[in-house]
Amino acid sequence: MDNSSTFKALRVEEVNGKYISGVKDMPFEPLNKGEVLIKVAYSSLNYKDALSTIGNKGVTRKYPHTPGIDAAGIVESSESELFKAGDSVIVTSYELGMNHPGGFAEYIKVPESWVVSMPKRMTAAQAMKFGTAGFTAALSVYRLLNNGQKPEMGPVVVSGALGGVGSVACQLLNKLGFEVIAANYELADESEIKKIGAHSQIDRHVSDDTSGRPMLKTQWAGAIDVVGGNTLTTLLKGCNALGNVTTCGNIGSGDLNMTVYPFILRGVSLLGIDSQNCPMEIRQHVWDLLANDWSIEFDSDLIKETTLETLKAHINLMLDKKSKGRVIVKL
Repeated sequence: MDNSSTFKALRVEEVNGKYISGVKDMPFEPLNKGEVLIKVAYSSLNYKDALSTIGNKGVTRKYPHTPGIDAAGIVESSESELFKAGDSVIVTSYELGMNHPGGFAEYIKVPESWVVSMPKRMTAAQAMKFGTAGFTAALSVYRLLNNGQKPEMGPVVVSGALGGVGSVACQLLNKLGFEVIAANYELADESEIKKIGAHSQIDRHVSDDTSGRPMLKTQWAGAIDVVGGNTLTTLLKGCNALGNVTTCGNIGSGDLNMTVYPFILRGVSLLGIDSQNCPMEIRQHVWDLLANDWSIEFDSDLIKETTLETLKAHINLMLDKKSKGRVIVKL
């Protein structure tokens, strides 16, 4: 790139104790050995991105900063032996968009170790319809299956079912033959539940038990939880014998207040999901599954497309916990 050329990026700056975001022109930087420059076609919006825009130091330590923990596009130039100019690639997780300039930009410069080869049957837009949220959902399903979860064992509950991770998890489970129970804070319209592939739904009165009992009657065979806290506790206490429950979020709480009884009396397994630092071999395999056997057709109502200039409104909805489905950002 010419030293005088620039690219557009959404920058978040701290001004008098407040965090202000806006689209700005940024200079290109030279590539170091093992790095690639990617021209971003699409990114997507995740909760960590929203937190980064309001100065959450648990996500981003230093400002000014470019959020965006997802990106998909074409390698523009490379100092890597693994990727060459013209390769279609995906970058999600690691430090992208957290403490490294992220995907809310026309270009990103990243280490080769963060880069996934785009599956042949997947486009950049399709990849970002999944993004980190969809990858996390797929990794959760992958862990359930690897730990012995089968459709004949009974229904699987998905908390935060209308959100990014939850909506994809419901669709994947449905595709794989599972009966799916959608769990949301409040009961949703039946049309929304149908669109995400769920067969029934429950609200906080069931999924957020406050009785204090160490065990609950069995009500589901497994669960994918994105909330944490008492919701995760409830899903564990109400799980069938030998069922599996995955955990990938703490929007409700990072605490887990419960006894060991579901684990030692019913043999329930709690499976942690770390999509940020998932080994590359598994990461590539899960992306390949999403492009092939696990591919899903997203309902148009579950996907909203935006640009850098109009992204702020979607960020505000996510911070207000009113966001549904997935938001992809076209660069």
